[in-house]
Amino acid sequence: MSDNPYGNPFGGYGAQMTGPAGQTVGNAQPQAPAAPASPGLEGFADLGGSAAQADLVKDTTTANFSADVIQESRRQPVLVDFWAPWCGPCKQLTPIIERVVKAAGGKVKLVKMNIDDHPAIAGQLGVQSIPAVFAFVDGQPVDGFMGALPESEVKAFIDRLPKGKGGGADDPVAQALEQARQLLADGDAGGAAQLFGAILQHEPNHAAATAGLAECYLAAGDAARAKALVDGFAADDAGKPEDPALAAIRTKLKLAEEISQLGDPVALQARIEGNPDDHQARYDLALIAQAKGERATAAGHLLEIIGRDRTFEDDAARRKLLEFFEAWGPTDPATKEARRKLSSLLFT
Repeated sequence: MSDNPYGNPFGGYGAQMTGPAGQTVGNAQPQAPAAPASPGLEGFADLGGSAAQADLVKDTTTANFSADVIQESRRQPVLVDFWAPWCGPCKQLTPIIERVVKAAGGKVKLVKMNIDDHPAIAGQLGVQSIPAVFAFVDGQPVDGFMGALPESEVKAFIDRLPKGKGGGADDPVAQALEQARQLLADGDAGGAAQLFGAILQHEPNHAAATAGLAECYLAAGDAARAKALVDGFAADDAGKPEDPALAAIRTKLKLAEEISQLGDPVALQARIEGNPDDHQARYDLALIAQAKGERATAAGHLLEIIGRDRTFEDDAARRKLLEFFEAWGPTDPATKEARRKLSSLLFT
């Protein structure tokens, strides 16, 4: 993993590669939050219509991981292949595992995740090297392997996976969750809150719905209520990784709290003009720019610090830039451009 220019996202926590079925992803359990008045779950089956059968092989993102992997694995086993473009063994494994999955005729699905663009899930699962493949059944990681295996061993791995309890039925909660996320993405925070609230009435311990409702509060400008909702979400098992959507919300709230404690941007700019190596002033300006939604400016300040002095506050500028990437999302133009510049700084 030393070739990864974005740091080591694979911290030493999360599920083991092979472990008991009780290990789960995004497992934190909330107190039942006060949700907006909403219809019950009786009509969930009608909210999105019948779910179309997904392709056997697909790519996913951090935002879509819950639907593509956790929910889908309740229908049939799902393999998650963590890879990166620079990884030679990944290029060997990918055609093998795709071929075996397609030959299995729908018994298993394959979801691929580029860890350069989406490092959070791999970090939560404790991935230490790639390629790394996890098998999910009934919403839980039940087995896995690392490295490029021959086709016969990949087939044997798939053949010994448990079938799970899904039975192939469409999941109305997953359909409602997907529709709520789409409403939020379309700017309808009120409609999204109604659906997230309905899910929480049906499943008070639903992590993704809690995160979604908190996003609605943030969209409405009510950061205090979003923070109260997230802070009230207590994990039953501190050793399990947090749901990625909840982790993203916590990052946004943390950034907002830091920014509220910063000084006058005019004075900070004057300090930089007087001393271009005043990294603390430049760092604070980056946080203020982020608060204003000026993502390119925020990234530019941090990249300038990285270029001048990687040792500033124990590499604080690079670590903060990675936090920004998580908050903005991997497909945001500011994220893509800043990642490119970061790679150039680190390898030239």
